Amino acid sequence: MAEVPPEQIFSKGGQPYSFNQTPASSSRKESDGDTKAPLPKGVVLDKDGKPCRTCTSVAAWRNLTKQAKADSSSSPSNTTSTTPTTPLAAPATSSPSTIPPDCPPDVEQLGRSTWSLLHSMAATYPEKANTEHQDNMRGFLKFFSKLYPCWVCADDFQTWMAHPSGRNQPKLGGRKDFGWWLCEAHNEVNRKLGKEEFDCRFWEERWRTGWKDGRCD
Repeated sequence: MAEVPPEQIFSKGGQPYSFNQTPASSSRKESDGDTKAPLPKGVVLDKDGKPCRTCTSVAAWRNLTKQAKADSSSSPSNTTSTTPTTPLAAPATSSPSTIPPDCPPDVEQLGRSTWSLLHSMAATYPEKANTEHQDNMRGFLKFFSKLYPCWVCADDFQTWMAHPSGRNQPKLGGRKDFGWWLCEAHNEVNRKLGKEEFDCRFWEERWRTGWKDGRCD
């Protein structure tokens, strides 16, 4: 699913801004009138104004955590000296861009997992879908695009499908049409993120039958 592209502009409160940058209004003010530092680059705010974990990369989220800890340690209430303690064992550290398997997903991991699910659904879609199959899938895509955990990604997918020309409406007549449509939807996201596009002629080998060279067998 869509990750938040650096160049994509969204609007919040009527003011457009890029989610890879901190909008002017994102400086957080304390009750005494002081202003905290802007949020780290790449942090996406949820609709309630709080940082959205499933909309943000793990690297940006860790920068936010570091900033919060720094703000806390520098606050007047934490200036009193304390006796340092040594932990029995140092916690395991991981790369800034990787997530331990037992942690919540970031926007990138969520997107990769979602695309695997969607392409697998296309791979098992009927070769010729009857009306019931088409209605079920159309309903799924409608609610999926509203309930996806990354709200900016969900809004982007809804907007793409609702193109005034109608060209991006789901093609649900059968497996080939649906698989190709989904591949094009995925490539739309790839283009926004500056990633290499996938050749949709090979979508079935990639997600249904496996490559002809036998590497998947």
